[in-house]
Amino acid sequence: MKYFFLLIIFLNSSCAFAQKVKVLDKQTGKIIKNVSIFNTKETINITTDKGGFSDISEFNATEIIIFSHLSYAVSRIRKSVVKSKNYIIYLTKESEQLDEVVVSLFKREERTNRIAEQIAILNSKKIQRVSAQTSADLLATIPGVKVQKSQFGGGSPVIRGMEANRVLLVVDGVRMNNAIYRKGHLQSAITVTPNMLEKTEVVFGPSSVIYGSDALGGVIHYYTKTPKISEENEVESQFFSRFSSVNNEITTNISVEVRSQKWASLTSVSHSDFGDLKAGKNRAHGFKDWGKVFFYSENNNGNYKESPTVNMDPNLQRNTGYNQTDILQKFFIPITRNTDIKLNFQYSTSSDIPRFDRLTELKNEKLKFSEWFYGPQKRFLASAQMFLSPNKKGMETGIITAAYQNVQESRIQRKFGSLDRSYREENVAVYSLNGDFSVLLTADKTRALSYGFEFAYNDVTSNAYGKELNIVAGEIEGFSRTFKVQSRYPDGSSAYLSSAVYVDYRQDINSKSTLNSGIRFTNTNLTATWIDQTFIQLSDTNIQLNHSAVTATLGYVFKPNKNWQINSVLSSGFRAPNIDDVGRVREKAGNVTVPNITVTPEFAYNAEIGVQKYFNEKKFRFGANIYYTLLDNYIQRDFVYNPDGSIVQVAFDGDFGNAVSNQNKRTAYITGVTASYLGRISPIWKTSGFVTYTKGRTYDSREPMSSIPPIFGQFEMSYVVAEIELGAVIRFNAKKEISDFNITEGIDNHELTPIVAKNAVDARIKYYGTPSWITMGLNANYTVSNSISVQARLDNLLDQHFIEFASGVASPGRNLSLSFRANF
Repeated sequence: MKYFFLLIIFLNSSCAFAQKVKVLDKQTGKIIKNVSIFNTKETINITTDKGGFSDISEFNATEIIIFSHLSYAVSRIRKSVVKSKNYIIYLTKESEQLDEVVVSLFKREERTNRIAEQIAILNSKKIQRVSAQTSADLLATIPGVKVQKSQFGGGSPVIRGMEANRVLLVVDGVRMNNAIYRKGHLQSAITVTPNMLEKTEVVFGPSSVIYGSDALGGVIHYYTKTPKISEENEVESQFFSRFSSVNNEITTNISVEVRSQKWASLTSVSHSDFGDLKAGKNRAHGFKDWGKVFFYSENNNGNYKESPTVNMDPNLQRNTGYNQTDILQKFFIPITRNTDIKLNFQYSTSSDIPRFDRLTELKNEKLKFSEWFYGPQKRFLASAQMFLSPNKKGMETGIITAAYQNVQESRIQRKFGSLDRSYREENVAVYSLNGDFSVLLTADKTRALSYGFEFAYNDVTSNAYGKELNIVAGEIEGFSRTFKVQSRYPDGSSAYLSSAVYVDYRQDINSKSTLNSGIRFTNTNLTATWIDQTFIQLSDTNIQLNHSAVTATLGYVFKPNKNWQINSVLSSGFRAPNIDDVGRVREKAGNVTVPNITVTPEFAYNAEIGVQKYFNEKKFRFGANIYYTLLDNYIQRDFVYNPDGSIVQVAFDGDFGNAVSNQNKRTAYITGVTASYLGRISPIWKTSGFVTYTKGRTYDSREPMSSIPPIFGQFEMSYVVAEIELGAVIRFNAKKEISDFNITEGIDNHELTPIVAKNAVDARIKYYGTPSWITMGLNANYTVSNSISVQARLDNLLDQHFIEFASGVASPGRNLSLSFRANF
């Protein structure tokens, strides 16, 4: 009888143990403690322990169990279903409620109802649905972001009238901006493929003291996919393939994720092959020949052709195709309950990328360049991140990031009528160390303090040389001689060191208002040495520049009720001159950029107000942000004058051109507004849209600012039922008047807009500006099963011809894109 009772006790205890649920983070697989677990009547209320466990034996088998945690979306699940999942519940930090999206603006997770800054987020579902060919195309779908392209193999994002080195790119917490990020247009955004992205965040304006220099227009933060640990050993793989008709694109991505209790690994390889891009045929703008390619150069892939070739299809933009390969390897290793390690390796490389706008440049009514292309663009990143959560008085959480980056760029060019080919090669090695920490100052989490540091050292080498082609029977047979070429940057090496510390404070004043404030101190040091003085003579060939800046931000969030939120921000930012600002030499459109070693930092002072209104129990949101940014000591490219007032002439690659340099001016302003909406009209209908207006002018010279796009926007509608999702999108762009172009600086490529008149006497040309345009597209997604889905997109339905503002290449014509995705 004694053994019988012991058996009953054992069975009861086993039964109770079998009803112990374990709650895990869906993204990382780690345990979540302090999760509230209760029923709908709240008669039972329990909490997970330090191991993420909780006994749910009190709940009835048919009851709905609710899992709730401050940092996660609420999960409701029937107890019988919990049992079928082996008593393991995953919570996600992504919620359908519009005010519960979590971002990392402060390098700590916060809900949007505590954030005053304008932000935009593309999650993994949105990235998958957009199915963009490049990350630059992906950014173009974000409200308030415009993308410029000098060639198809590129994309320069514009945020609030700021571009290139005034916009900060970040990937997995590591800044991509380096010492040779240039002013004008920067095509580096494509070196992170969309297939590897978990999400993308955009912070608008110089509002964050976390990121420091370069973030005048805003911050674009790429987050790549991360593996997660699992209670059981698992292997998951994914295959993705896409074909696009407009440029015969074939993209393939294969990823494999290995999970275990002690470590996890993610390997992803992506390859894209893009053919020449075809522009639209329907010219609603009325310019029948604008943007057509009548002649092109066949001097590529080792070919030699003395003269331009007639293009049999002028709408086919010859010399736009290229290919790109991206590799991601990540390891996630939980060391202890409070410490994790993430190892991150990324490599991106491309084929030669033709510079389309230069290959269509004319001189005396003929093509100027027979060769102008970027050599393979290579980016390597290795980083180690330590995630700390000691929950101590001085630090609740923290991240320490050590990273190494290596970026290789090259430019090869040769003119028609010449056998001299010039090569310019750059290599940048970047070593960085970041520490970002936060602590809750009160038990109710109404006050939080963040603090951190950043060090980044850039080592830049620049090399240049020339070779004369040896032509035998119309083919290249090696080289007959070498000759000197002016290097793009200081040929005696250059370096750039940035160091900074910051403090950020957040306080919930009451249930309706939150105050965010922060301050940052940054110091930069630049050294450069020029050796060869054959082409450019400088008074000082060894320079050392040291600059410091203090920036601050103050944000206030007011929520008068649950459906309204009013945000206000006062902030400052700065951009210290880098190697490109000080020491670049290059030629474009008859102007030769020369070094200016006296350029100093530019500053931005920003004020903005945002309003958000929620409808239908926060399933629909309307928002608007208006801002005004004052630029002080702003940097602009301008002519270099002789004492007699004439423009200095400089020799470059056999020609003479007007000397220009980056120069500090006085003050300018940029103002604008973005209005957007997002949400559900009904359970099966979703919609979103935005309109952005920007204006910028200089106070000193009364000129328009460069990189100011015209009014642009987008409207989407989607229908979702069962396994089918159908959608439609309209994109539009207003006209940009030629009077709104900054002709002096020439960054906006006004000479690439349509010509409306040409004076026969002095050959002066009158340009039209950028024509307005509107396009429509359709998309469909069908989920065949839990592991297989197919997608189709038909973009630019009416085959409109249009060119994005300041771009040198026409946008794609009618394009049918077909995608296939399978999970194993």
